[in-house]
Amino acid sequence: MRLLAQHGIAFVPHDYDNSITDGETIAQLLGEDPMQVFKTLVTVGNDGGHYVFVIPVCATLDLKKAAKAAGVKSIQMIKQKELLPLTGYIHGGCSPVGMKKPFPTFIEESATLFDTICCSAGKVGYQVEVNAEALAAFVNARFSDLISINQDPQ
Repeated sequence: MRLLAQHGIAFVPHDYDNSITDGETIAQLLGEDPMQVFKTLVTVGNDGGHYVFVIPVCATLDLKKAAKAAGVKSIQMIKQKELLPLTGYIHGGCSPVGMKKPFPTFIEESATLFDTICCSAGKVGYQVEVNAEALAAFVNARFSDLISINQDPQ
């Protein structure tokens, strides 16, 4: 939140019980559409590079689409124990803003359908609501088709 404020990017802070880590539950607590609340995923490509993907909490990262967006042959999730040393964030508090170093970042293109989206503020229990275009410009992200929607079997 400090970085957004320092750079004059408008945002609305939200907080919730930090024992809750399920994204869809967080969306419900915030009274937001789960397609409007985003999670930040960190991956490694077959080239050894790290890539960040910001997708709705109710969706699954499509690894083939992610690799295509990143321009690599394949992508896999990093191990949870690698997250803190690599990004400076813990699981459940990973934000596309303020990582230890900038990584190529991609935001699910559906984010542009909303005036604002919510994403982690960098600490478990805190979210920021921000314009997706402003967020993308700030973290130098590109919008891409990245997801498979989770469907509950009927």
